[in-house]
Amino acid sequence: MPKNTRKIAIAGAATLGAAALAFSVVPADAQTTTTDAVSSARVAYSAAPVQAVKASVTDQLATTSVKVDAIEAKKKAAAAAAAKKKAAAETAAKAAAAKKKAAAAAAAKKAAAARKAKAAASRSTERVAVKKAATKSYANNLDGWIKHSLDIMKSKGIPGSYSGLHRNIIRESSGNPKAINNWDINAINGIPSKGLLQVIPPTFAAYHVAGTSWNIYDPVANITAAANYAADKYGTIDNVDSAY
Repeated sequence: MPKNTRKIAIAGAATLGAAALAFSVVPADAQTTTTDAVSSARVAYSAAPVQAVKASVTDQLATTSVKVDAIEAKKKAAAAAAAKKKAAAETAAKAAAAKKKAAAAAAAKKAAAARKAKAAASRSTERVAVKKAATKSYANNLDGWIKHSLDIMKSKGIPGSYSGLHRNIIRESSGNPKAINNWDINAINGIPSKGLLQVIPPTFAAYHVAGTSWNIYDPVANITAAANYAADKYGTIDNVDSAY
């Protein structure tokens, strides 16, 4: 039993003993003394209700503290859950952004590879075309010279046909690339006509076509320069039917 409780019990017992003694000694008409003794006993027992009230208040405070702690814990748990959800959302957003960036990079890489492949294919096609043009060969005879000259004329925009060139070559030199005229007025003036189409040196120099030889006796250079001159003077070598 606690110390305070023992004190209250002893006090109560003492009081009861005193009250009993008062009733046995004091006369019946001594009401005042008996009343005072009983009143003292009542005051002595008033400490117990006060202790009970104090205990009740302490219990209520303890219960309130538990409730407050529970509310705080609930708030902390909610805040932690919200933070976790936010972190998960940010992680998902970063992952989505990284995925999008990776996809864009892959697409760009693929496009660059496609452009590179296309450019390589284009260069390959160009090389093949150039190779074909470079490897085109012509016979080393009148037929080959005319055909070669016609290809050059076509690339330079000079008009003329195979028949027109062939007809004038036969008339002027009989197809001899080394032919030279030493008797006409040009020869008398010191500038004789030379080559397949009998071109004088000044005309050959003036109408020489780039890419051909500067040798007036070269068959292709001679034909092309003469065709260029005829195109300027007559519209085309096809319009020439006599000395020009």
